[in-house]
Order: sequence, then structure tokens, then C-alpha cells
Amino acid sequence: MAVPTLLSTQVRDENYAGLIYHIDGELVPVLQIEMQNMGIYFEHHVLLWKDPAVNIGVKAMKGAFKRMVAGMPIFMTEAAGPGRIAFSRDGPGHVFALHLKAGQAVDVREHQFLAASSNIDYSFRRVQGVASMLFSGTGFFIDTFSTQHQEGVVWLQGYGNVFEIELGAAEQIDIEPGGWIYKDPGVTMETKVQKLSSGFFASAGQLVWNRFTGPGRIGLQSWYMSMMEEAGG
Repeated sequence: MAVPTLLSTQVRDENYAGLIYHIDGELVPVLQIEMQNMGIYFEHHVLLWKDPAVNIGVKAMKGAFKRMVAGMPIFMTEAAGPGRIAFSRDGPGHVFALHLKAGQAVDVREHQFLAASSNIDYSFRRVQGVASMLFSGTGFFIDTFSTQHQEGVVWLQGYGNVFEIELGAAEQIDIEPGGWIYKDPGVTMETKVQKLSSGFFASAGQLVWNRFTGPGRIGLQSWYMSMMEEAGG
């Protein structure tokens, strides 16, 4: 199996899907996007600054963002150029882009989305079962971003640094549930529970892992962010 490799932490003058973007900053990184004909959408609280000519409005998401976070509804904001706009999540981490070709999709764990080109479709699903123990039984969301007929781009922010590994068919990797950030839809995920019943850790109870099976890519983040922390914030 391949070794996870670090994604680029800085990007200058990248041109994809009709957008030019830059990623700068070593501690709290900033994503800057130059728009012409292609617009973008984003969560409203991540906006840092914009040119006055950039128009901002609420994006209709067909009810997809009616779910609640910390008691408040999430809604999407959209921006249209021409002009520049910048985003940050007000926390240390690693901002990076995922380029999607026509017909491609990516699954992303909740609370890590930053922005996407306006031609990207969005849906979500709730993960429940054994994994929901880490959310006091309420489960957690996986967001899916996809594009049908054009190339598009999605920007995410990981905790710490973000590494990527590509699994071959039937290859597997176990990742701590707070340690992954995105995966290709062809990568399956199941929850494994390891009981600790003897020796020094006899009173520790159990360990929980997400087991991923290829083929496809998985993104890992080096700063473990527990699901309980995410659910509370």
C-alpha cells in the first residue's frame, strides 16, 4: 500500500473551472478567488473580504442545508464576479482544492467545506449505527459534492496538515474516526470496534476505527478533531 503524501500548502495563480485561486498562510491559511464568469458558493461565516463589485446573495439549495449545527440552521451564500473574494475558517489548518472532472464526485466529512464553484451539486447523508456513539447517538453528516457536465472545484480546510493516500482495489486502511476528511465515493467505510479487556488498558473499554476499502483516494488530517468537539462547535 502507498504511503500518505502531504498535499500542497501554498498555491499561486491556479486556474481551474473558470476560476483563478491562491492559497497562502502557514498558520491560519486564506483562500483568495478571482471570479469572472464562474461564480462560487460557500458557508456565510467563512467570508473574510471581497471587492465591492462582487455580488453576494443566498443560494437556493433545494432544502439540502436545512440541517442544524449548534442549534442554528446552515445556509449557503453565493458570490458572482467579476472581482476577488477571500475566505478563512478562523483557525489553524490546511486549505486545499479538489479538482473534479465532469462526472466526478467526492465525499467530505461535515464542517470542513470552505467553498465550491457554482456548477458543483451538493447532497448529504447522515451516518448512524456504531459510529454514532461518538456523537452521543445522533450520528454525523457526510457531504457529497459532484459535477455532471463540466469540471468544477471544491475547497476544503483540514485540521493540522492534510495528507492523501490512494488505495488500490481491495486495499484497506484503518483511520481514527476524527482523522479523515474526504474520500472518493468508490471507497467504502465501515466502523470497527476493538475491545480492550486485559493488561494495562483493561479499564479503557474499546477503540473505534473507520476501515476504508479501495479503490480510490482518502484524505487524512494530522490534527485529530474528535466528533464530540465538532458536534459541540
